[in-house]
Amino acid sequence: MTRIYDCSVDTDYTTGMRLARSAIGRGALVVIPTDTVYGVAADAFSPEAVQRLLDAKGRGRTSPPPVLIPKITTMDALAQDVPAPVRTLVATFWPGGLTVVLNAQPSLVWDLGETRGTVALRMPRNQVALDLLAETGPLAVSSANSSGLPSAIDAIGAEDMLGASVAVYLDGGVAGSDYEPIGDRPGDTSSTIIDATGFATNGGKLIIVRNGVISREAIAEVIGDVLAPVGYVPPVPESVVNSETNPEQEPGTEQEAEIESGPAAGASTDAGPTGVVTDAG
Repeated sequence: MTRIYDCSVDTDYTTGMRLARSAIGRGALVVIPTDTVYGVAADAFSPEAVQRLLDAKGRGRTSPPPVLIPKITTMDALAQDVPAPVRTLVATFWPGGLTVVLNAQPSLVWDLGETRGTVALRMPRNQVALDLLAETGPLAVSSANSSGLPSAIDAIGAEDMLGASVAVYLDGGVAGSDYEPIGDRPGDTSSTIIDATGFATNGGKLIIVRNGVISREAIAEVIGDVLAPVGYVPPVPESVVNSETNPEQEPGTEQEAEIESGPAAGASTDAGPTGVVTDAG
């Protein structure tokens, strides 16, 4: 039986962290506390470990896990073309309950699933999680639950759902207690997810794709009308208008390819995910 290590006890904390680092290093899974919910973590740069995470949750590659990072500066190593309003948001709400979906650095050697060139990033406000991240670097972390069930808010709840598929459980107490549960579901303390992947082409808007512990009002106070209103419809790119009015434009040209492979292709929408997971912790 996999042991749960109580991180409030010094000896358990020391042993549990050592075993967790070892487990991540060999591609195994670790359950960790965060400030929102518990997460199941894997080496983000090991495709086998990421697949093990998806299998443990009963999810497919169309639901790639978010990535937790140890500090704000790590964001630029993993994402490109970070909009200035995103930098303002993370300076305000990180570490904390805000996940941002960005365009991934194309040079990254990893396979998180069908991300369509995007990555969801968060810096958690939990010392156990940050201590582990400081040792391991970025981790692929999805909410600690079986697909379709509520996210675990304690280590025992996570073990009930994930069992022996996880090598080490780190117990940091009840998660989410510092937040008001104002997410999309009753009692939900998951992070709020902001999609910034279409910022350059959608009129310079950031879009909330999942409501969570950081309220729309709090975000609007920081970035104002850069936050897209509910039901926002992005403007039609000029390339689309040009192709519709140019009878010589043939299908499959560079213009069309740019539209199909643009940032919005990998972003979640209010209607549901199209490449970026919405079960971030």
